[in-house]
Amino acid sequence: MFSFSPTMERTNRSYWKTVLPLLFLSLFSTVGSSSLSHHHRGVSSTIRFRLGRDGGAERGVPMRAGAALKIAVFADLHFGEAESEGWGAVQDVNSVKVMNTVLDDETPDFVIYLGDVITANNIMVANASLYWDQAISPAQDRGIPWASVFGNHDDAAFEWPLEWFSAPGIPQVDCPPTGTSCSGEEGFSSSDDPQSPVAFLYFLDSGGGSYPEVISSSQAEWFQQKSKQINSDSRVAEIIFWHIPSTAYKTVAPEVGGIQKPCVGSLNKESVASQEAETGIMNLLVNRTSVKAIFVGHNHGLDWCCPYQKLWLCYARHTGYGGYGDWLRGARILEITEKPFSLKSWIRMEDGQMHSEVVLS
Repeated sequence: MFSFSPTMERTNRSYWKTVLPLLFLSLFSTVGSSSLSHHHRGVSSTIRFRLGRDGGAERGVPMRAGAALKIAVFADLHFGEAESEGWGAVQDVNSVKVMNTVLDDETPDFVIYLGDVITANNIMVANASLYWDQAISPAQDRGIPWASVFGNHDDAAFEWPLEWFSAPGIPQVDCPPTGTSCSGEEGFSSSDDPQSPVAFLYFLDSGGGSYPEVISSSQAEWFQQKSKQINSDSRVAEIIFWHIPSTAYKTVAPEVGGIQKPCVGSLNKESVASQEAETGIMNLLVNRTSVKAIFVGHNHGLDWCCPYQKLWLCYARHTGYGGYGDWLRGARILEITEKPFSLKSWIRMEDGQMHSEVVLS
């Protein structure tokens, strides 16, 4: 599978912002289990991962036959907060417990880290990858593939390598040869047969930290070009993930304190803290019938989903014990079925309770 390498998250954000403004992940169904390796008999679909650049290599993760695809979304973990204080380490232990509980209760096929995985401004640079290792350990220990986006707290001052200013410039992103993976995970087989897409998942960097809190016009342009290239007739569903909510979230937000229909959720304790500006991405998304929902984090005291024109704007649920707020922790769960296509979601809490189920498509 492909994801941002945990050792690169803290130091190389500028690099990724330059060469990879948008990461996309594509999910495909397979023709049948006969094309998969023998130890995956009974598997009828495969998730395929590709970095969002032309010519990127692919990896596949076989799915259970006849089962829906389930995704767990962990938001705002804030590992490494107050690393010089004893209570900071306790928070991280509790965050791992939340993730372990959710993964055991839901047994998802895929995990998304929706930004603010670490609190970089509290962390010595040399320790950053150690906190990333802790954060992804619940998924990694279970062999669950994962992807991540940046949040405003994942960022830190970046030391540009001098060679990047020489004639060759910034190096290309090249993954290891077939048989290995960019994240260090192995053992996922895939089919070589032509596949029919089930859904496309797009991951965007919404800025923050040393960057403006905005999805840039160049990112919007990239999305427009890529979506036309791989989904020109908008036949395949598209699901979008970034960290900081767009200004559109303010237009649909319920009045603080309660949640009224058609919105669905249980936590509405603060106002939307949105991006600084809108530069075109929302206009593109609302005009694509294939876009079903956008998922964000950032606001720890919100977990609602609200309809916005023809799509849904959703928050995750504050997962980590780092960061502000003393509300119960949990995670947003997504469930995708293929025939017919549907997208459902709910919140799974750290105490095992489930609530706020909503059909998004």
